[in-house]
Amino acid sequence: MENIFLPETAANLIARINHLTPETKPLWGKMNAPQMLAHVNVAYEMAFENKHKKPGVFMRWMLKMFVKDTVCGPKPYKHNSQTAPAFLITSDKDFGTEKNRLIGYLNKSVELGEDYFDGKESLSFGKLTKEEWNVMFHKHLEHHLSQFNV
Repeated sequence: MENIFLPETAANLIARINHLTPETKPLWGKMNAPQMLAHVNVAYEMAFENKHKKPGVFMRWMLKMFVKDTVCGPKPYKHNSQTAPAFLITSDKDFGTEKNRLIGYLNKSVELGEDYFDGKESLSFGKLTKEEWNVMFHKHLEHHLSQFNV
């Protein structure tokens, strides 16, 4: 898997994001392009913003035991996989705003570098390695860029 913390990887992902338009149709799923961008931004909000509630102790244990390997492991996501409630985006979103936020988050991740993430606490899974953060960010974005064929 490519390293999302490297400038060239982020630049390639940003180039793909720049191929999206508000009218780009998904190959599967229910989200439109602005909703997909907002959906992907949630992972970065959880890493950088104090916007989402931390799950309780029991829920975090459940997430670590049953979800972490799916999210932080190398196996690609299946199409139409179930998503966590915080990631469900059903309202209308502004394409430009969400696109700019995502590009900003990618650039911030590169600027901070992978060492910033090594041992950083995830809201859902506890402390993660830089490799787990990379897989989580990259795999999720790759899944949705492929969903929109960019």
